[in-house]
Amino acid sequence: MSGRCRRLLAEAAALAAERRPGVVLFTGGRGGEAEQMRAAWPGRTDVELVVEPTAAITAQNASRSLPLLLARDVTEVTVVCAPLHLPRVRYLFGGVYGRAGIRTSFRAARAVPTPSALAWELGAALVARRQRRAAQAELDG
Repeated sequence: MSGRCRRLLAEAAALAAERRPGVVLFTGGRGGEAEQMRAAWPGRTDVELVVEPTAAITAQNASRSLPLLLARDVTEVTVVCAPLHLPRVRYLFGGVYGRAGIRTSFRAARAVPTPSALAWELGAALVARRQRRAAQAELDG
């Protein structure tokens, strides 16, 4: 598991200790990240750990995890992500989850931004609107 995933996992575990949720959701199919984070979960043991392993992009993280949350009657979530990823995560998850009536907040884990991560986020911002529309279409469809 990458250092980035470890930092996200630690932040999610700290958040779960504060907020005491019933569900912690891991999403992402790239290299099995979601399953790896679930297996390494260092947090509370009295929460349901849910994995959505098929998403390849952030918009799919939102659209493919939404049915899992709705099936569990989740009405409020906090999405944990890297600081550079936060603007796009707000746009994508806020739009998809918000449309479904889920109140969404965000928390950035501590991470040192790298030039490649910055370049990735700048490039991804150019297609975020199209990706959000596609994610919503996947749900509507």
